[in-house]
Amino acid sequence: MLETGFLSFGSNLGDKEANIASAITALSTFHEIEDLQSASFYNSPPLYNADQPEFLNTVIKYTTTFSAFDLFDACQNVERLLGRPEKREKNAPRSIDIDILTYGTSFIETEVLTIPHPDLANRKFVLVPWAELAPDAIVPVYNITVLNLLNICNDPSIVTKHVMEKNA
Repeated sequence: MLETGFLSFGSNLGDKEANIASAITALSTFHEIEDLQSASFYNSPPLYNADQPEFLNTVIKYTTTFSAFDLFDACQNVERLLGRPEKREKNAPRSIDIDILTYGTSFIETEVLTIPHPDLANRKFVLVPWAELAPDAIVPVYNITVLNLLNICNDPSIVTKHVMEKNA
């Protein structure tokens, strides 16, 4: 069955633009994942551990024939491919982080996977690019639009559109 949803991408180590672009490209190689559409990239401060570099973030819309758990496995495989260690400290700097924000209208809560992502409503670094890409998308469980979630978000972070560097 074909499902549509949204993924969040973040990076704050190395070439952040290349890390996110590589992750998107790697996901697009799975024939079960199609129609990837990206928001702009955004700069954001780290939320929980302030002693680390600024993040670069975006949100991607996707369609897939993968189950939610197969999509999760694919995202983790891409993270490992791009150098993210399997065992890692929570909120530590990372070359790439891919989170499943939504998977259709599904609500899933297991030890390994929770959809919708449990913190999405509290993160401007997710909501700002998501609102650019799909402001009228209804977020399952919350049953309001992404734009409405952004408008009531209490995250004080300043999230700014990233200016891509031009190659010399």
